Amino acid sequence: MATHPGIALVTGASSGIGEIYADRLARRGYDLVLVGRNADKLQELAASLTTTHGSKVERIVADLGEPGGLARVERRLETDPAITLLINSAGLIGGGPLSAGQLDDLTSMLNINVVALTRLAAVAARVFAARGNGAIVNLASAMAFIDTPAAAAYAASKAYVLNLTLSLDLDVKPRGVQVQAVLPGYTRTPMISDGAGLPAEIVMDADAMVDAALAGFDAGELVTIPSLEQVAAYDDWAERRVALRPHISLSQPASRYRAA
Repeated sequence: MATHPGIALVTGASSGIGEIYADRLARRGYDLVLVGRNADKLQELAASLTTTHGSKVERIVADLGEPGGLARVERRLETDPAITLLINSAGLIGGGPLSAGQLDDLTSMLNINVVALTRLAAVAARVFAARGNGAIVNLASAMAFIDTPAAAAYAASKAYVLNLTLSLDLDVKPRGVQVQAVLPGYTRTPMISDGAGLPAEIVMDADAMVDAALAGFDAGELVTIPSLEQVAAYDDWAERRVALRPHISLSQPASRYRAA
């Protein structure tokens, strides 16, 4: 008899990537805590997963950009020892170019993409590490590697998620906790439902993206880039990044600055 994998808490489960994660995890035998802002969609999804897969599904209707909603999810995560997996999928795109000055939109996006994700990852890291098991999946984006004036803060938020996850892995992997950063490219979701005029060859279906991410999770990958065929390209970037470290904090300025 297969061992029950426990409960997965999935944020952003009302639609898109989070909804697909919920379905795939239910297929794997997980019970679920689904977090989202749309009560009707959460109810519909919960009913479908229970009927199709026999999963026990709890719904938390919450806006993670609001302190009260975030606090409720944090409490749920830290008080239930049956939760073994956090899928940090909730995210926003917004704000546009920094020069447009859409400060409220930028703040809302950063509250979800950075603050909420970090707080939930921190809670999960603490409780999972204390137990010696569990897993945390943070949804970043291939935008972490892209400089773009059209979405500077969004790209920066996803670079933050990547760096956070790399450091988190060093913290909790020795204590039995698996960590993964998933970096999708353009993905066909409600945010990009018609491809947003992008060439079809650069937009992946969300189902294929999540299936690839879970395959990477099963393989124990720390960083999963679903469309990257040559993993050596990422490995080379990561090695060069590490190679910089001995040179970026020294007692003297570089010679070119001393000459000036």
